[in-house]
Amino acid sequence: MLDQKLIRENPTSVEESLSLRGKVFNISQIQELTLQKKEIDIEISTLQSESKKLSKLIGQEISKSKNYDSPEVNNLKKKGNEYRTKISEFEERKRTLDQNIHNEICNLPNLPSKDAPIGKNESHNVQVKTWGDPFVTENLKSHWEIGESLNLFDSVKSTKISKSRFITLTGDGARLERALINFMLDMHTKNGYLELMPPALVNSESLRGSGQLPKFSNESFKCSDDDLWLSPTAEVPLTAFHRNELIDPKLLPIKYVAYSPCFRREAGSYGRDTKGLIRLHQFNKVELYWFCEPSKSLEAHKKITSDAESILKKLNLPYRLVDICTGDLGFSSSRTFDLEVWLPSSKCYREISSCSNCLDFQARRSSIRSKIDKKNTYLHTLNGSGLAIGRTMAAILENGQQTDGSVKIPDALVPYFGSNFFKNCLI
Repeated sequence: MLDQKLIRENPTSVEESLSLRGKVFNISQIQELTLQKKEIDIEISTLQSESKKLSKLIGQEISKSKNYDSPEVNNLKKKGNEYRTKISEFEERKRTLDQNIHNEICNLPNLPSKDAPIGKNESHNVQVKTWGDPFVTENLKSHWEIGESLNLFDSVKSTKISKSRFITLTGDGARLERALINFMLDMHTKNGYLELMPPALVNSESLRGSGQLPKFSNESFKCSDDDLWLSPTAEVPLTAFHRNELIDPKLLPIKYVAYSPCFRREAGSYGRDTKGLIRLHQFNKVELYWFCEPSKSLEAHKKITSDAESILKKLNLPYRLVDICTGDLGFSSSRTFDLEVWLPSSKCYREISSCSNCLDFQARRSSIRSKIDKKNTYLHTLNGSGLAIGRTMAAILENGQQTDGSVKIPDALVPYFGSNFFKNCLI
């Protein structure tokens, strides 16, 4: 959520910054509401000051006359009641304004970082670096072809259980998924992250706090009889874990890692990646999440990205780092680095992690602060996949495929998976 003061005092600057996202934003109505609120705040403050002065006069009059019910005292009390009535009326108007302002500002995305590349869409994203040697040869199989030949998953039978774009992992496929989750959690906890396993169902307030609601309600699955949604990403419950808290600054930075199932409708993506593990309604992910002081979030952004990169390096999967342009930024992000893993069957890189610095955007929506320099200050939050499990599996299958139809498992996974190769093992 953007700062009301910033909108009230610098609306043109806010509009210009938001326009870098490739859309025109008119915040004049919101600014007008914030100006009205400011005027009401002044009125309430003035009335409260007058009411305090009047209370002193009443005390002085009673002390002087020794009479609690004199005409003078009663007149002062009547005036005091009028002040309280006016204050109550202004406070009610303020509550209504606060709600209207909150609802309007909740629809505004975060301001893009001045360091983010300016651009309209993903074609303007900037490649920062590459790592590893992409596997390039002819007649390579896709990961879904490999998975089907090795009996690692079944998408056809899964439609009987639920619907399309769900998948059932079988045999070694399920074992590899479990191995990847444990490997990633162990890597990150050794790197100073505290492991959490949050609920998979989250309430509306949690989704609003992280920026998923109200804008992305069509992307999530909702339980019709409860105020609960299937979590689209562990970013949601991890943000909400400290909602409405004043965090001890001695605890900062707080670094969490969480494995969680994620559920997304993938609205608007029909016809894209309909096969395999790339775009499913349900998938597993290991999420990294930071709460830190505002002055340290730029360095934290580099570190959380590096921590996600370390998984790809350990698995020896070629990837590239991309600086996301202003027009392609996520709703809550001020700046994002994407990690894209090499998928040799399609001869291209595909996103496997987005590492974002949200500044105080989520903390302001969720009221998460800490006392910094003797002042209650909204913290900065950062998040990044460390990594998306299904896409990691797809990359391992494609990059590790052998001429005999088997798949070589990265050395770092052998202690978790138990062997070096996938081989065809019929169920």
